[in-house]
Amino acid sequence: MDGDDEKTQMLKKAFAMFDQGKTGFIETNRVAAILNTMGQQFDSNELAITIEEADKNKTGKLSFEAFYSIAANFLEDEDDEAMQNELKEAFRLYDKEGNGYITTAVLREILAALDDKLTSDDLDGIIEEIDEDGSGTIDFDEFMEMMTG
Repeated sequence: MDGDDEKTQMLKKAFAMFDQGKTGFIETNRVAAILNTMGQQFDSNELAITIEEADKNKTGKLSFEAFYSIAANFLEDEDDEAMQNELKEAFRLYDKEGNGYITTAVLREILAALDDKLTSDDLDGIIEEIDEDGSGTIDFDEFMEMMTG
């Protein structure tokens, strides 16, 4: 847990808002309200199970560390899912015929537009690495792997 990153700071503020007695603990039944306040979507059953695992002694209370591990789970999922949806949308824009793939020529244009400092040799190397099977096409999984590294 990195104490300085933006997510940690946001979670600390949310935790403090619900730790009104400044005890260093919040009640487990407040976690859903905190996530809602932060605009996070979550599955209620999944949240209940995660809270139960974190509150091993069944105290009904969570420390910031326990709260962080619960909330970070849901924040990460949302980020990954949102990222994947954005990449799917971007992929669809370039897959104009809806074939489920883009050509390496189209990928070359995308990469050149993203970074105009890439040389022709750089582009060849990147494309060779991404198009592992040498098919001349990039499917969504290969595109996703390239974009998320």
